[in-house]
Amino acid sequence: MCKNCIYRAALAAFCLAASVAGYHAMIFERLPAVFRAPEEDMDYAWFVPLFSIAVLWSERKRIAAAIGAPSFGGVLFALPFFALGLLGARGLQVRFELLGFAGLLVAIPWAFFGRAAAARFVFPAACLLFCMPMASYLSIFTVRLRLFASAVSGGFLSVLFDDAVREGNLITLSETLLDGKPFTIDIADPCSGLRSVFALVAISVGYGYWTQPTWARRALLAASAIPIAIAGNIVRIVSIAVVAKASSAQFAIGYYHDFSGYVVFAVAIGLLLCAGTLIDRLFRARSAPGPAPADGGTVRTATPRPHAAGFAACAAMTALTVAAMSFQLFAPAPEVCGPAGVVFPEIAGFSAEALEPSVAETNLLKGAVVEKRLYKAASGFWFQATSVTSGPDKSSLHRPELCLPSQGFDISGRRAAEAGGVPWRVISLAGRAGSGDALFAYTFFNQDLWRTSSHEARIWRDVWDRTANGRIDRWTMVTVFFPSGDARAFALLLEHLGGFAK
Repeated sequence: MCKNCIYRAALAAFCLAASVAGYHAMIFERLPAVFRAPEEDMDYAWFVPLFSIAVLWSERKRIAAAIGAPSFGGVLFALPFFALGLLGARGLQVRFELLGFAGLLVAIPWAFFGRAAAARFVFPAACLLFCMPMASYLSIFTVRLRLFASAVSGGFLSVLFDDAVREGNLITLSETLLDGKPFTIDIADPCSGLRSVFALVAISVGYGYWTQPTWARRALLAASAIPIAIAGNIVRIVSIAVVAKASSAQFAIGYYHDFSGYVVFAVAIGLLLCAGTLIDRLFRARSAPGPAPADGGTVRTATPRPHAAGFAACAAMTALTVAAMSFQLFAPAPEVCGPAGVVFPEIAGFSAEALEPSVAETNLLKGAVVEKRLYKAASGFWFQATSVTSGPDKSSLHRPELCLPSQGFDISGRRAAEAGGVPWRVISLAGRAGSGDALFAYTFFNQDLWRTSSHEARIWRDVWDRTANGRIDRWTMVTVFFPSGDARAFALLLEHLGGFAK
């Protein structure tokens, strides 16, 4: 390697080290917290960075052979990722941070060594996106997968047993062998199969990289992981019911339920290996000792040609990295605003009773102020209104779409609505196990009485205020639970409630 390349390598290493320092809170605090979160179920994510490092190590000779002249293209490519990283770090949005960091892992080599060398960084950088938390955005897919798994599992069990009955996400066997008791399995969110899909796809990407010589075949193997994971989950549901029928409900939903997940996942891994073998045979692949480059085996080489523009690109990339990371590290912390007031209105014909927050609300909504009212009419009709005013911690607010399924409801529909000049997000709920349908609505406003019913709009406003205005908004989330599916009555109720803010 020429002396010029060594100097550039040293500067590039410095920029990468500065990026790690600038993103240290994400790398060492926020992402580990995501990996440990039960709702994310991302135990596999701990190994993703190690896999990316292993890929880079295996590609080191090809990276060295592809080194070219510095490029301003890398500097321009880095600009949106600097912005994403800044928004994520200041706004405490780990998804933005991860995107920004992954983009810099490509942009920095591009600026110092050219596009051909940077291309070798794209795959390992993209693999880091498997570390991104997605549970809060996948509720709609979880519901669909639960229904699909319930329908297919119920169909198989109805063939095997005459007393198998499926109702929504519930599968019931009227009698088991040993204790004679009925058995009911509820296909809950963890049983939807979505978690297995993400884990198996991540594994298939790594396995495909080492065993398949082209990107098309690697993509085909990754795609095959999706039906394999779903099928494996359905087999697990059926097997739990079969074990319950053959033994007892207690054994099936206890020891066997916990143990079967490992067995089924091991079978899914075996099927993934079979899929890889089948792809080899279909494409008549020749065996290779290691991963082949995606361009079919040709290693492109480029002769570095240092010139004034190249040196300027290196200097610009170094200056931008130092400036952006220094700002992320040393900028003053945003100041917490004071919240707007909340008033629970009086509604004619209803009495209002104050309720204490539940233990779960106290533990999960850290730093929040929770107020609840139970409105009752003389006829016995009732509904509940709750206000949650956030603290400086992001966890002081939540997404009802994640909590409602755990309370025994399935989300059957969502829509935006306006009542009394207030935007609401209305969720239609289908009760499980014979419970009735219900309606739920929520809306947000901050200390400036800026209102929205969109989580995304609230997040963007919060990120912008933290980054550009140096302040932490105090959001109030108002929710209304209505134990009826009567949409017209619910709309009139929201009109009477008004906006709560004062």
